[in-house]
Amino acid sequence: MQRLRTHTYQNQFVTTFPGEESGSLQPRQTPGVLYSLARPTPVKAPTLLAWSDELAQELGIERPDETDIQILGGNLTTPSMQPYAACYAGHQFGQWAGQLGDGRAITLGEWTTPAGEAWELQLKGAGPTAYSRRADGRAVLRSSVREYLMSEAMHYLGVPTTRALSLVSTGDQVMRDMFYNGNAAFEPGAIVLRTAPSFLRFGSFEMPAARQELENLRQLTDWTIARYYPQLQGENQLLDFFGEVVVRTARLMVEWLRVGFVHGVMNTDNMSILGLTIDYGPYSFLDDFDPNFTPNTTDLPGRRYAFGNQPSIAYWNLSRLASALAPLLPDTAPLVATLKEFEEHFWSGYHRMMGQKLGFEEVQEKEKALISLVSETLALVKPDMTLFYQLLTELPPAPQEDKQILEHFNDSFYGPLNAEQKAAFVRMLQQWKERIRESKEIPDMRISRMQKANPRFILRNYLLHQAIEGLEKGDSSLFDTLQQAIKDPYSNKWDQFLVKRPDWASQKAGCSMLSCSS
Repeated sequence: MQRLRTHTYQNQFVTTFPGEESGSLQPRQTPGVLYSLARPTPVKAPTLLAWSDELAQELGIERPDETDIQILGGNLTTPSMQPYAACYAGHQFGQWAGQLGDGRAITLGEWTTPAGEAWELQLKGAGPTAYSRRADGRAVLRSSVREYLMSEAMHYLGVPTTRALSLVSTGDQVMRDMFYNGNAAFEPGAIVLRTAPSFLRFGSFEMPAARQELENLRQLTDWTIARYYPQLQGENQLLDFFGEVVVRTARLMVEWLRVGFVHGVMNTDNMSILGLTIDYGPYSFLDDFDPNFTPNTTDLPGRRYAFGNQPSIAYWNLSRLASALAPLLPDTAPLVATLKEFEEHFWSGYHRMMGQKLGFEEVQEKEKALISLVSETLALVKPDMTLFYQLLTELPPAPQEDKQILEHFNDSFYGPLNAEQKAAFVRMLQQWKERIRESKEIPDMRISRMQKANPRFILRNYLLHQAIEGLEKGDSSLFDTLQQAIKDPYSNKWDQFLVKRPDWASQKAGCSMLSCSS
């Protein structure tokens, strides 16, 4: 175990690629480079609010003392650090946005783990960079709590994700217009130290491609393959690399759908080249099952990034990455063919995942038809997704009256069902019961499969909102409880949270809809 302040950091990205090394924090265009050096801007009084002991153990990092907390708050860097902000571009809500970059994220360096792996340590909210545009480079407690808790929650759910090591309050106030409606107000500031093997995004490749900086593009691609996909060798290396990103992205979409996660801002600059969930903003888990739900006020009325649209948006984003890589290939036809493989990877993974949620060992045509029926029926009835699957796990396959079935699921409904909804819901469940009986599988095996696929605890927005309100008032009790609950989402240990979203939270700001403001 090593301390943050005594570790010798690696800086492979900085030493490998061309960068803008003036250290100026003045917002500007930076053609020809992949990063700009940027030191964190000091804050008034960094105070440690949360620390992930489990992640620290994996990385080999000692729990921070007061000096280390100065690093976590951006008040101190060490001689071996070369802090920088990455330059990248992106398509935002389907439109080309040009240069974006790390506007409030500063990578301190690369931490070498006991296993010899390199993980980037990045402060989010540590002040302005060359890519902050008109913003201040800061983050508020509200968004920082959400990123810290959710990135760790997703890890324990088994969803590929960046991680969060620490949460620090800064002692400074930050001005934010939470809903972009002219009602700006001061909020307490905070900084998250987040970590991943890499924070490279699709937009990292779009930037040099758009600027026709082909040598930078080629160098970035070769380095990414050698560092993160070393198993790929031979003359088709670049095509195989894109194929790996396609596979990982398809898997990520399957996992998001499994747990009911809605990212909210699936711009190409928020898509990880490693297939990780990255950049937690106005996300949400589904409460009532609605494929058209988006938690992002900026995404209305088009709902581009709604829950049910995420796989198709992932495909569209992959097509933008393919376009960025195309100049490196003599023929784009194989690239297009590889892109089209996304559909097969997604649907095979989706049917396998849904089969597990519904308790099936194998998924054949009959199961696929039932999976489609389940999705259609849930969209019609809109029960609480998490509660529905938990109650389904407990539903006996033996014949029951329609009334018994409806009563069994009563706690998952957000309102009374009409006759059409009742009939469709019961019909779907009777068909599920029939398939379960036909399988003749030992019930314990089916139940075990369903329990592993369906979380009992999810980090609902209203819980986050309550925890944030508590912290702002000096009460960390719910926040501390949630830190423990996220680590054990498949057990019944935290069943006090296995309830529907309360009525008061359905329209309350910060509980149902959020903005990108943080």
